[in-house]
Amino acid sequence: MKIAVTGLNATDNPGPGVPVIRSILDSEEFKGEIIGLIYDSLEPGIYMKDIADRCYLIPYPSSGLDALFNRIVQIHEKEKIDLIIPTLDSELFGFIKIKEKLEEIGIKTFLPTFEQLNYRAKDKLFDFCTLHGIKVPKNILINSMQDMYSIPQKFDYPVVVKGIFYDAYIANNFEEAMSAFNKMRGKWGYPIIVQEYVKGTEFNVVALGDGTGNTTGAVAMRKLYITDKGKGWAGITIDDPVLLDISHKLIKGLRWKSGMELEYMKSAESGEYYLLEINPRFPAWVYLAPAAGQNLPYALVQLAFNKEVPNFTKFKVGTIFVRSSWDLITDISKFEEIAVKGEFKL
Repeated sequence: MKIAVTGLNATDNPGPGVPVIRSILDSEEFKGEIIGLIYDSLEPGIYMKDIADRCYLIPYPSSGLDALFNRIVQIHEKEKIDLIIPTLDSELFGFIKIKEKLEEIGIKTFLPTFEQLNYRAKDKLFDFCTLHGIKVPKNILINSMQDMYSIPQKFDYPVVVKGIFYDAYIANNFEEAMSAFNKMRGKWGYPIIVQEYVKGTEFNVVALGDGTGNTTGAVAMRKLYITDKGKGWAGITIDDPVLLDISHKLIKGLRWKSGMELEYMKSAESGEYYLLEINPRFPAWVYLAPAAGQNLPYALVQLAFNKEVPNFTKFKVGTIFVRSSWDLITDISKFEEIAVKGEFKL
């Protein structure tokens, strides 16, 4: 079996590709090879030992679907890929659009539908949660500079300003909100989400849905250390039936098919959980799940091949992850190989 995985950008804003690969390789059942699909010749995952057997450059999502599909066909002719696991938000729409064409040439995927992806999008989340009785902060969609002037009438500061794909800033006044708005507009475009700020403690759940409304597995975590970019740099698995019940309810309502990350805030005032965001792929901390007893990435592989996967019913509470960084040393010839040829073998 050959599995191709994207998102090998293990930087200070890490992609999920490397931990997804580590999880798959940890399974004693997996005997295949890993193919890295990369967007940049300096993605650290390329140069890590025992991660990808070979790596190939693919075009950015902005290059269009034809360019993406044609490049995958070229790689497939060499590698005979069995399964592709995209791990980045910005590439999911493209891979879903070419899903059927990939299946025609023998490449499987395990992806949500357009409808599922749209329901969980940041600009649709409030309506979905209201419909299903799940608490969520109030938000407004910003589609122009003029819309920004409605913030003071609808919210008290601070507010959270979010990009449609990534990034979030807490703004304590209108000037800070405008600064965040301009950053988001230039980076991700419209709409921009302005969300009510809920003060409390942040919790996260990594989960896998099988597409029927069933939750194959879910692991809850509380962040112990958060970077200035809002990324969890350390976390601990926790036992919280209420948090997991809400997560199961969400997956059932969405009939979610794929991995996902659910971000919650437990209100310091009421003690209730508010859903902040649904990320439609495994998070960068997903390796905590197999470490705690639920190998969700490998379960996704099994589901993609229509294998019966029993639901995970428990995980080890008190398992901690601490993210680290260190220098990877390589030779200029290796960098030239991927930069010039578009492919690389470690």
